[in-house]
Amino acid sequence: MKKVKLFLLFFVTAATFTACNNDDDERTVSKPTANNVEIGTANNKRALIGRDFHFNADVISGDKIGDVQLKILPKKGEIYSKDWKFELNWIEYKGAKNTNVHKHFNIPSEAPEGKFDFYFIVKDENGTELEIKEELTITDPANMPADPLIGRDMLSRNDDLIYYMETWVEPELIFKKKDLLTAHAQVSQIMGDGILYSVLIKKSANYHPESIDNLDFKKVIVISKVEHKGLPPASKMATLHKINEVWGGESIIIGAENDANGTVITGDKAWQSGQYNWVVLYKNTTYNLSVYKSMPITINY
Repeated sequence: MKKVKLFLLFFVTAATFTACNNDDDERTVSKPTANNVEIGTANNKRALIGRDFHFNADVISGDKIGDVQLKILPKKGEIYSKDWKFELNWIEYKGAKNTNVHKHFNIPSEAPEGKFDFYFIVKDENGTELEIKEELTITDPANMPADPLIGRDMLSRNDDLIYYMETWVEPELIFKKKDLLTAHAQVSQIMGDGILYSVLIKKSANYHPESIDNLDFKKVIVISKVEHKGLPPASKMATLHKINEVWGGESIIIGAENDANGTVITGDKAWQSGQYNWVVLYKNTTYNLSVYKSMPITINY
């Protein structure tokens, strides 16, 4: 009888312990996570004083987002020309379950050069927290070996100039089927190796690549691609200027079967009437620097 009582006591104790464990499992909360994190254009983890800075992250909360913060703080052991830190808080994401945090902001002109600790922090309403910490290098553009600049853009329709250097000759850039679209773009202040793409993208695709690394060729119509290698410093070279006779591939007929990459223009990027963006993207592969520019046009197909 005594053995039976001991067995029953063991059974009850074990069952209670198991139940407690199950309760603990049920009380376990999920932390927020982030994917596709880009700190700087093309995730180069660099920033230029006084210039635009790009940040992106796809956030999945554990429950709901409570707070989203970005901080650039002095790094232990580093010496700076002045005391400086930078903090942002984005309350518009509060209460969201899953969201894309895509931000552009200028690095203040008073920021000193140097290496900093970069923090991206997501606090969840369930009390958990995600913290991503990376090293960010901030540089004065004047001290960069290359400082790519896209400019002197030109668009023409059937060899008639309709846009030049950010001045529209017409109120709207309209191209019709069988029109010859010629797009010139220039990138200056460069050296070393680099790649320049000129592409058309439907606005309806809701696709906005900001670097060559993010190009999805199923969604873009390539007008041209230019590569350069071993260019001397910008001070010894005025510009890299795309010219048809030298590079080729700068013109495309609206309705063409293939783009400049030889890819059939079909599927998601098939020609149709509507709004498009002419997008120029450049990456200096020597110094991991990227810039881009976008301009709207209309195709009446």
